[in-house]
Amino acid sequence: MAFVVFEGLDASGKSTLISLVEESLKKSDKDTVFLRDPGSTDLGERLRNIILATDIEPPVAKAETLMYQTARVQMVEKNIKPQLAKGSWVLCDRFYSSTVAFQAFGRGLDLEEVEGLNQFVAGDCPPDMFILLDITVEESTRRKENRAKESGVGQDRLEKEDRSFQEKVREGYLYQAKKNPERWLVLDGTKTPEELFELTIQEFKRHGWLQ
Repeated sequence: MAFVVFEGLDASGKSTLISLVEESLKKSDKDTVFLRDPGSTDLGERLRNIILATDIEPPVAKAETLMYQTARVQMVEKNIKPQLAKGSWVLCDRFYSSTVAFQAFGRGLDLEEVEGLNQFVAGDCPPDMFILLDITVEESTRRKENRAKESGVGQDRLEKEDRSFQEKVREGYLYQAKKNPERWLVLDGTKTPEELFELTIQEFKRHGWLQ
């Protein structure tokens, strides 16, 4: 089993890769659960709707951070820990690494304070691996616009943030990957889903999680 977090800018391909990995693990009779941060609990989903809403007053940076942390600790205690205790694989779309990228680097909050909150909320439940699908801000913007046109669903509040903010977020992800290379796998998000899947499975095998 392993607790694996998938990270990246919006429209980096996380959802597609997670689906491929989840399907493969289940075919191999591995108990596997998919979670998303924020979300995956009643409280988390309600907070997610508030955080990402475009039709209400946006929360200030500290309030935004605390809402993410509230949703996260609920998910950790109600979902992640119980599933890991059962021996299940946990695949999570974003985790506290996103708070470092979006709130510390993107919003400019104090990095040590954000990392302290992360430690308080989920320090006893660290992911085994972070997989970063790295794409440029330009590529992220292009994909988001195409997705909105195809689906007819508008972008959420964070997806609408300007280029400067998104560049800082990407910087935050690359900072974390460089700081802890043993826990981060950085993949070129412009590769095909099949290529990204193969690279991910290879890494799982290298760690001895799969045969």
